[in-house]
Amino acid sequence: MRGLTMHEHRMSDIEGVYEDLEADVSLEEFREAVEAKVEQMGGLADEETAAMLVAHEVGESEVGGIADIEPGMEEAKFVAKVLSIGEKRTFERDGEDEDGQVVNVEVADETGSVRAAFWDDHAEAAIDELEEGQVLRIAGRPKEGFSGVEISVDNVEPDPDTEIDVQVSDTYTVEDLSLGLSNVNLVGLLLDTDSVRTFDRDDGSEGKVSNLVLGDSTGRVRVTLWDEQAALATELETGTTVEVIDGYVKDRDGSLELHVGNRGAVEEIDAEVEYVPENTPIEDVEIDQVVDIAGVIRSADPKRTFDRDDGSEGQVRNIRVQDATDDIRVALWGDKADLDVGPGDEVALGDVEIQDGWQDDLEASAGWQSTITVLESESSGPDAADDDSSGSTDENAGLSAFAGDEDGSQTTDGTGRTDAAESADTASTDAGSDDPDDGEELEFTGVVVQAGSPVVLDDGETTMSVATDADVGLGEEVTARGVVRDGHLEANDVF
Repeated sequence: MRGLTMHEHRMSDIEGVYEDLEADVSLEEFREAVEAKVEQMGGLADEETAAMLVAHEVGESEVGGIADIEPGMEEAKFVAKVLSIGEKRTFERDGEDEDGQVVNVEVADETGSVRAAFWDDHAEAAIDELEEGQVLRIAGRPKEGFSGVEISVDNVEPDPDTEIDVQVSDTYTVEDLSLGLSNVNLVGLLLDTDSVRTFDRDDGSEGKVSNLVLGDSTGRVRVTLWDEQAALATELETGTTVEVIDGYVKDRDGSLELHVGNRGAVEEIDAEVEYVPENTPIEDVEIDQVVDIAGVIRSADPKRTFDRDDGSEGQVRNIRVQDATDDIRVALWGDKADLDVGPGDEVALGDVEIQDGWQDDLEASAGWQSTITVLESESSGPDAADDDSSGSTDENAGLSAFAGDEDGSQTTDGTGRTDAAESADTASTDAGSDDPDDGEELEFTGVVVQAGSPVVLDDGETTMSVATDADVGLGEEVTARGVVRDGHLEANDVF
């Protein structure tokens, strides 16, 4: 048997290292990389050593999925499906006569998505040859871009033999969103808006930002509007259907947010979107949880202002919300204290934090991250409680589950008012009995179920609306004595 020539020996060393390489690169590409490494090191390493160095570099650049790509990497190699292809843009390069050009291509795998920037010749090829749904093998340099991590593409080739289970879609739902997505169109119900805030950028210019919250049948997402788009938060009305156009997904404190910059838009559209919040029963909430709850507002205190440690002024308003299981005090902070809500309104509160409240009672805190949505009652009218005293409801029928429950929960009529507030306005007595006459002197004892103006008392059978300046608290049993005027008890004494 003849011995190996020097050339064959070198090739066997390279092939041996290549066989142990767990990376998707051809033998020919590996050989070229080894030769380049030998030349780069100026003879300080033989081909076997160079092959091992190249193998290490190739292994480091191969990522398990898009979710593993980080800006600090020198290079990342991955396989992904084309979701969308942007327009070609040209720009002037400093000190060069020839303009540069770039095309942004959105690609994704099962772990996430990323924007890939195709430059110059690659940009031309992207426009001429790429198609949505095509699978590519990409090698490029990760960097921190405007909407998250981006890849500056160095090499790319089609891979028709690999399948990636990612849906190519023009319109996304909330559950479809993933970190790094851009060119996102999403249709949702506008659940909450926020005021426009200003801030100073590092370059001395002033920026603007505001927030919306959208919901669809799959979930809820916060939308952040920047600069020219920020004013939309004051122009759009909750309860309308809107479409986000050309948004991009970023992470904030572990949650995904949809951002809209000057290239995007939010527009009101004529469409119906179903949003059904998944609420935690109030009796089940625990301290330090962040939960969604829903119920009827039983009472609402006046707004209070206070001075913060930094000298700025804050504001808060407390309401008490009841569902079919229990009730809880909710603190509305900042702009949420200005919301036009009061007793009888049905509300859904998203992302409220459960805290230790007064006298060891739990309370919910609704801050900037929370969502407050006023729900429409779907009861048939003021007699809904008589029509359905069982308290049963279809799961999609708003909060009509409060109808006639024996535990004290309330029925709403077609106006969104609770039975307590409705009957308080009419000073209704037990079923079948006469209403008190105007001008009649009356003494009424009951439990305070509304501490606002008016005070509402409930004796277990009847509710009574009481006009008084007396300071009473929810759950307190009091007696009011006075004269009935227009269906209300104008109290002279409350004790």
